[in-house]
Amino acid sequence: MTRPTRPGGAARSGGAPTQPWRRPVRWVPALSGWIAGTALQVQQAQLLPWSHYALCGLLALLFWALSARRFLAPWRAAACAALASAALAFGLCGARALLFERDALSPALEGRDITVMGVVATMPQRNEAGQRFRFAVERAQLRGATAQDADLRIPPQLYLAWYEGPRTEGLMAQAAPDAAQLAPELRAGDRWRLQVRLKAPHGNRNPFGFDYELWLWEQGLQATGSVRTGVRDVLPERLGQTWLHPVEAARQRVRDALYARVADRQQAGILAALVTGDQNAIERADWDIFRATGVAHLMSISGLHVTLFAWLAAWIVNVLWRRSRPLCLWLPAVHAGLLGGMLLAGAYALFSGWGVPAQRTVWMLATVGALRLSGRQWPWPLVWLAACAVVLAADPWSLLQAGFWLSFVAVGVLFASDAGAPAHRETGVAAAARALPRLWAAVRRQGREQVVVTLALAPLSLLLFQQLSLVGLVANALAIPWVTLVVTPLAMLGVVAPPLWQLAAAAVAAMAAGLRLLAALPLATVSVAASPLALGAAALLGGLLLVLRWPWGLRLLGLPLLLPVLLWQAPRPAPGAFELLVADVGQGNAVLVRTATHALLYDSGPRFSRDSDAGQRVLVPLLRALGERIDTLVLSHRDTDHTGGAAAVLAMQPQAALLSSIEPAHPLQQLRAARRCEAGQQWSWDGVAFDVLHPTPADYAAAAKPNALSCVLRITSAHPEADGKADGKTATNGPRTALLAGDIEAPQEARLVSGREALRADVLLVPHHGSKTSSTEEFVRAVQPRLALVQAGYRNSFGHPAPEVVARLRARQIEVVDSVRCGAMRWSSAQPDALACERVRQRRYWQHGVAG
Repeated sequence: MTRPTRPGGAARSGGAPTQPWRRPVRWVPALSGWIAGTALQVQQAQLLPWSHYALCGLLALLFWALSARRFLAPWRAAACAALASAALAFGLCGARALLFERDALSPALEGRDITVMGVVATMPQRNEAGQRFRFAVERAQLRGATAQDADLRIPPQLYLAWYEGPRTEGLMAQAAPDAAQLAPELRAGDRWRLQVRLKAPHGNRNPFGFDYELWLWEQGLQATGSVRTGVRDVLPERLGQTWLHPVEAARQRVRDALYARVADRQQAGILAALVTGDQNAIERADWDIFRATGVAHLMSISGLHVTLFAWLAAWIVNVLWRRSRPLCLWLPAVHAGLLGGMLLAGAYALFSGWGVPAQRTVWMLATVGALRLSGRQWPWPLVWLAACAVVLAADPWSLLQAGFWLSFVAVGVLFASDAGAPAHRETGVAAAARALPRLWAAVRRQGREQVVVTLALAPLSLLLFQQLSLVGLVANALAIPWVTLVVTPLAMLGVVAPPLWQLAAAAVAAMAAGLRLLAALPLATVSVAASPLALGAAALLGGLLLVLRWPWGLRLLGLPLLLPVLLWQAPRPAPGAFELLVADVGQGNAVLVRTATHALLYDSGPRFSRDSDAGQRVLVPLLRALGERIDTLVLSHRDTDHTGGAAAVLAMQPQAALLSSIEPAHPLQQLRAARRCEAGQQWSWDGVAFDVLHPTPADYAAAAKPNALSCVLRITSAHPEADGKADGKTATNGPRTALLAGDIEAPQEARLVSGREALRADVLLVPHHGSKTSSTEEFVRAVQPRLALVQAGYRNSFGHPAPEVVARLRARQIEVVDSVRCGAMRWSSAQPDALACERVRQRRYWQHGVAG
């Protein structure tokens, strides 16, 4: 019986033993250098001039020539090869970014009406607000100009929204649209003439938040906008159907047919995600369950699906190929199966939308397949490095995606732990006699692989998401075979036999019922605060040590490396001090107030759609990363740009009390009974005083609009603190104060000024997002803030903050900072002159910069 080899290793046969490391090892420094050069470039805050990246190419040639010189010591040759690859990767990635940046939308065209003619490039994503789709521009016109004119630069790909019915930015439409306001059913490949308003890609910037601008950059989108359908606009016109984008058109036909066949929208959405890659079809409640049980990776066209499809396709091609002797003489069946598997896997990834995870898997499979077809026997670490380098060559910015790290770390762990080592094959009678034991051994091997990957990736999941499913091992043990062997095959076969979609829907329903039971268990998930990168890397090493096939005495050394991540606590203010984290939520308010042992959230940001709000997108991940437990949620008033994310926050924070001016019949009252905020309410946390200044009990009976009932909160630190200046001087000591004013307007400001309340504050959350109906001269004079913070959306339809308000504040030497330019803002009473901006602190070249 021969000894099995490690994946990618070389077996001994016949004469002299082979030495697989001798030649391939030369690639180690080159591949490592490529990865390092890519990592360095994607960390740049600003792109360099063309000449700098061209110089990198010349340096790469120089170092590569030096590495080939025979007189160099091996370590010096390896260093030159690494430097050559790093310089080349850095230069090529930067040059690609500069080429892409050339097509950026001109700032002069933002917010102007532009008529574009082009083709719907993807199947539209529909929700209750309308449709979103990509639009390939063929021609554009602005006041008689065309896209060929130098003054009109239109990016070749636009990300457009076609809204239906009345819509107010940051607020969901309250009235249903009539038939005239409904958008037509867009089809991929259709040519349209549309009047649009465009703006540069601009997303929210928050600590530990999703980088929307990076996502748009990776998708090749340099402008977003909306279709104009008002009475004064040029009406949209369908110009006909084209043969362009046939794959997207086929995906849309399959999705529509699936929805027509499966009545239950939840089940149909999951099937649509598995067949066509339409992840937006899965409802938010289902995503919450999938994340809580750790099976979210199964509900999209992930690397697992593409890999399994490639394996199945390769097996089928291999079997069919062996039936033809001429074909086998022309090309061995093993090679034919490998090529067929890779090509069909690529076609499957293309049909599923060619998402980044699917692309990454296709490039990995292509790399491994090319090595096998060439007859090279590389050891697994080198194969792993080669696949990583190829993926980064195709998409350098995937290095910043969580899926990249989860995929490659999982594969590396399986290789390193020998979990993927193939079993010895037997033939004939011996194979038949051992069929059952071999099946049991395969089941045990698969179970061990799942345990190994779960344990090893647990620290990485905590580092990336600050959350880990404790029921994930059980959930995946049940869901992986069910989804891969039952649900997905039935869903795919339903494309040619639609009645099978009913069976697939029944299978989805059974799986969902089990997952709901697991998600409802106590302690189904565990959350920890986001730890520093060094601690996370140490924890990842600890997880790897635990799963390696080493003596248990060495494995247990991994436990001390895990403890710092599990016990890490985010730094907090000192007793008597407080800090503000003004989240970037677009057109809305959300401010986190932290003291030494307590936390308060003032407003919860806007609601964007039925399945999306600032609570779910921004605040829940932020609170989880900070390890924060909210004591009180203050909702200033009922408008949905202030209460839109409250449901998600309250679901995450069951212990939080609710203080608000919302009416008793408000839907949030069903989730958490609210105590009415009234002037005169006071409390103290860790020596920090909280005072409610508005509204009065009489206001509830007299107020005609929600803004007039905004809860105004004043926060004061406990005792004098030194105000350190850059020049070494110290200003007058005294307590530090912040005033959170909600959406009060001029009448409410006048009442506060004329009353006895002390309004003086160091920091003012500018009332009503900087509307011209607020921030009167008298109010600004009474508050006299050093900093005026504005939370508003980029190019919002209200024009917030109003220019006259900004001018009024700056005329009194008040520094005005808005979330559009700053992103999330951090301020501490211990350092009242320092304001940290997330857009400045984590600046990257693909992020949109706003002048002024």
